[in-house]
Amino acid sequence: MIQQKNYNNLEDFLNSSLQSHSVLNINLNQNKICDEAISGLCSALVKCLNLSNLTLNLEWNQISAIGASILGSALASCTNLSNLRLNLYTNKLGDKGSVDLVSALAKCQNLLNLTLDIGGNQISTFGASGIGSALEIYPNLSNLALYLQWSQIGEIGAKELGSSLAKCSNLSNLTLNLGENYIGNEGVSGLGSSLAKCTKLSNLTLNLQQKQFICFLF
Repeated sequence: MIQQKNYNNLEDFLNSSLQSHSVLNINLNQNKICDEAISGLCSALVKCLNLSNLTLNLEWNQISAIGASILGSALASCTNLSNLRLNLYTNKLGDKGSVDLVSALAKCQNLLNLTLDIGGNQISTFGASGIGSALEIYPNLSNLALYLQWSQIGEIGAKELGSSLAKCSNLSNLTLNLGENYIGNEGVSGLGSSLAKCTKLSNLTLNLQQKQFICFLF
C-alpha cells in the first residue's frame, strides 16, 4: 500500500524528496501564505512527477488571482493526478483567479475526483459562469465536490453553472455548495432543471441556504 506523506510546514515539503511523492497531504491553512510563497510551493509541485493523489489545504491565507493562476498552472503539469482535494476558502482569488484556476485544472487529463473549495473569495455571477464553462471541458471527471459558499452569485450565475454541469457527461457524484449567495427562486429552479439532465448522476448533495428567503412551491 502506498503511504501518504503529510506536511504542515512549507519548508519541510520543499526540502523533501519531491519525485518520490505519489500520495501527498499538505496543510498550510492560516499561514499568511501570499503569492510569493505560492510560487515556491508550485516550483516544488511541478517536480512531483509521480503525484496521483493530492490534498492541499490553503484556506484562510492571502492568495490573490495571480497566485491562483500560478497554482493552476503548476497542478496542470502534474499529469498523473487523478484525485485532488484543494481548499482555498477565504483567500483573495476573485472571479479571475477562480476561473483561471478551474480552467488550468481542466488540463489534468487523468483527473477523476475533484474536491474544490473556493468559497469566501468574492466570486460573482460572472465567476460562477466562467467556472461552469471551464468544468464543461474536463474529460474524465466522475466525482465533483464544488464549494462556492459565501460568494456573490446571483440567479443567472446559478442557472449558467447548472447548464454547464449538465454537460459534464461522466459526472456520477456531485456535491454543490451555493450557500449564502443570492440565487433566489429563479436560480434554484434553473439549477434544478439543468441538473435533472445529468443522466449518469447517481448521488447529489446540495446546499442552497441563501442570504435571502427562497420560497419552495410544491
